[in-house]
Amino acid sequence: MSDLKSMQPTETLDVLGRVCPYPLLLTKKQLEKMASGSLLKVLCDAPASAEDSIPRFAEKQGYTFESVKLEDKGCWELFIQKK
Repeated sequence: MSDLKSMQPTETLDVLGRVCPYPLLLTKKQLEKMASGSLLKVLCDAPASAEDSIPRFAEKQGYTFESVKLEDKGCWELFIQKK
């Protein structure tokens, strides 16, 4: 399994300051536009989105998912590789 956080993301989506359901909706929209195999990095500070809805969505879609919590910044970096 590849280490997504060490790879260069194809796109970065900033949803900082957005609350559910917007981070998930914006993530879905962005992924729809991206080619298979590309990597999306999502910057998110909504715990429900970062720890629940976005990972669950990625798993359902069969996408590779990795999450990095940046304690000092109070946000997450979510890496989703489209299959």
